[in-house]
Amino acid sequence: MRSFHFPGRSEVYSSNAMAATSQPLATETAISIMKQGGNAMDAAISAAAVLAVIEPTDTGIGGDCFALFSKGSRSAPIAFNGSGKSPENISINKLREFNLNTISDHSPHAVTIPGAVDAWYQLHKQYCNLDFEALLKPAINFAENGYFVHERLSYTWQNNLNRLQNTEAKSLFSIQGEAPLPGQKMKNTLLAETLKKISKLGRKGFYEGEIANNIVNYLQSIGGHHTLEDFANAKGEFVSPINTNYRGKTVFQLPPNTQGIISLIILKILEHFQLSKLKFNDPERIHILIEAAKIAYFYRNKLLGDLHSSNKILNILNNDDLISNLASDINLKQSNTNIPPIPNLGSNTVYLSVIDKDLNSVSFINSLYESFGTGISVPGLGVLLQNRGKSFTLDEDHPNHLGPSKRPMHTIIPAMVFNKDKLFMSYGVMGGDYQPMGHADVLSCVLDHSLNFQSSLDKPRFLPINQNVEVEESISRDIIDSLISKNHNIIKTEHPHGGGQIVSIDWKEGKLIGASDPRKDGIALGY
Repeated sequence: MRSFHFPGRSEVYSSNAMAATSQPLATETAISIMKQGGNAMDAAISAAAVLAVIEPTDTGIGGDCFALFSKGSRSAPIAFNGSGKSPENISINKLREFNLNTISDHSPHAVTIPGAVDAWYQLHKQYCNLDFEALLKPAINFAENGYFVHERLSYTWQNNLNRLQNTEAKSLFSIQGEAPLPGQKMKNTLLAETLKKISKLGRKGFYEGEIANNIVNYLQSIGGHHTLEDFANAKGEFVSPINTNYRGKTVFQLPPNTQGIISLIILKILEHFQLSKLKFNDPERIHILIEAAKIAYFYRNKLLGDLHSSNKILNILNNDDLISNLASDINLKQSNTNIPPIPNLGSNTVYLSVIDKDLNSVSFINSLYESFGTGISVPGLGVLLQNRGKSFTLDEDHPNHLGPSKRPMHTIIPAMVFNKDKLFMSYGVMGGDYQPMGHADVLSCVLDHSLNFQSSLDKPRFLPINQNVEVEESISRDIIDSLISKNHNIIKTEHPHGGGQIVSIDWKEGKLIGASDPRKDGIALGY
């Protein structure tokens, strides 16, 4: 039990349904949808659509989506990859004609075909109870009538306002050129009209006709290679999740192009250490986790790309002897300084998790990649376009090299953990580079150190980036000094590491449990 002498949160309990999102209005939407007869997938899509309106820094219909779904939480989850591809007409050689060696944040070349709307539509068609229009209605209401900006969102908005690139973006997403302050009201009537068309026409409303025409014409006008065919052919796909065991539980992630495999590799390395004999805040445990993450991130940066080019990293996950050797390479007294620096990929994301009265469970994530994506808003639509294509490399020998109609390496990862044939927890940890390490850290805190779900999200965080370890301000001086003694270069992070949500089922007691990360303004609610 947490100490009530200090600020904090308690877990949330309910008997019928549970939702945890990064914003109270989205959580409330999910609960409302389920009370109207919707299931967990109905609730997740509706909440994601609301977040696409009220958290425009982190997500939107111009971005991508991934999901895990388990029927009755008694069957292994199905996985859906709703990430968009590069244009068919793009190539490394074409970019090199313009003397480009990388793809910049704000370039039209960074815009992959948005996958979110297609994902919502396909998942709705397969699993939902309510009409598609009913699911988008709350989002349309907030876009049309406005919403009040919460403090955490305002903080992100203020720190990233300069990412808005064109006139429309600056007009729609600022108040007289300034980021909204906490409590100020924002609306996006253009986005409301766009969502109305999508709600009536489904995926065709976005990928064909007027909206697609407007997006393609604008991107082409600023140098993009996108075509109407790219949009018409854009489709996510159901894929087989990958998994590994950790402390007797089965952990499910989506396969590449996501970095979920990196979280699984970290966990497999951690299994070689008796972490339960240490406290969760023991410097030795933190050191082990940092070193395991550095190893896994090294392979991510070297081998991870789309599914068709990631056999080598999939082989690492399944090679127990190699994992054992990697674990044995960790020096408990010394940081390994020979591992190449970990680049900072950045990212802002919304993650949510839902369980309904029939115990169907959803782990769901949506993102524009970096704050405001490219910062490009298509005139007349109110839609910001993601910059996920920035992840591509222009090195032809790398699995994640740019190519026609290809998915880039993706940072966002939803997860589920099963205890034999029953769901143990549906969870996600936001924050770009932090996500694989965050997934491993949170799960380890629950399974190795018996922290409850809320406490596992609350605890101070750390992340190896470049050749440093970025620590949150809440990390104690004693821990910092101990890490320094092991040759870690410690710096205080300017921004907190990510966020996170968890929902769980206590099968014995017949209750649902929810937790929401205090680094965001979200909440967990049940009924």
